[in-house]
Amino acid sequence: MTTELTLLAWTLVLALVQVLLPATLRTGETGVSYNASARDNEGPPVGKVTGRLRRAQANLFETLPVIAAAILIAHVAGRNGALTWWGAMLYFWARVVYVPLYALGIPYVRSLVWLVSLTGTILILVAVLLPAA
Repeated sequence: MTTELTLLAWTLVLALVQVLLPATLRTGETGVSYNASARDNEGPPVGKVTGRLRRAQANLFETLPVIAAAILIAHVAGRNGALTWWGAMLYFWARVVYVPLYALGIPYVRSLVWLVSLTGTILILVAVLLPAA
């Protein structure tokens, strides 16, 4: 399996972690009974960190289909190389760093890290879309 596909698989693990983190914190805020219920009412207000983790999760889920498709297209088309390797590395590690930055409420640096992940995605798309040398 290529490094790019391996990193995509680890990104899916990260996605599961990002599902579990805010869910666990929210259960702590509402209690198990509310979490197990149909949640017909809103429950208590969402805590700051829980809200941040939910937004970080939503952000990952906005970009995950694009990076997954780009990596899969590169793989199927045989376009893997330095650009896709670097792109997958930048995307994955930036997404890992992004979670604690968002949870801690660190501005600007978090946005720069997001731009690094976007750069990774763009590198893979360049490898896919540019004619092979």
